Amino acid sequence: MDTILIGIAGGSGSGKTTLADKLVSCFGADEVSILRHDNYYKRLEGMTYDQRARVNYDHPDAFDTELLCEHIRELKAGRSVRIPVYDYTIHNRSDRTILVPPNPVIILEGIMILAEPSLLELMDFKIFVDTDADERILRRIERDVKERERSLDSVIRQYRETVKPMHEQFVEPSKRKADIIIPEGGRNDAAMKVILELIRSRLH
Repeated sequence: MDTILIGIAGGSGSGKTTLADKLVSCFGADEVSILRHDNYYKRLEGMTYDQRARVNYDHPDAFDTELLCEHIRELKAGRSVRIPVYDYTIHNRSDRTILVPPNPVIILEGIMILAEPSLLELMDFKIFVDTDADERILRRIERDVKERERSLDSVIRQYRETVKPMHEQFVEPSKRKADIIIPEGGRNDAAMKVILELIRSRLH
């Protein structure tokens, strides 16, 4: 199968997930498959909830990127994969999996994907969503409290201890690896049109 892998990176709360979801909705599940780096957080065995809550999830070592690369290669070879599902409410991988079929376009989104050489080698087009830090933290607070059942104190503590320093160490420098930098992600209509045309040209 002739497949194009589009990577969408950016800081936590930047809008990369919104961009990825809009692209999928524009084409449909029979043309575009989506992989999220967050689903590939490593399973944490033998740890209590409090211990798992203290893990640095914003470091490249928190992800099972080797498994993700294996799944990308399988999809590019025309074979379906069963991807893991991460449960944010328990800070651990769940026992569920999701079947992802091979399609002409694969979208991969995540904060660290442009910081991983093994993933960069597999990508055909690399996008970085660039959003102001104040906007990103506000979005993260709203998301984590409402959707992931986190307390406000825990979200603020995690941002100070790991999210911000890891963003500065890994995510922000990875922007230099991008083919295109998009301010505001899915809210940027002009950039959306450019990416849609890129995908359409590959599909047709």
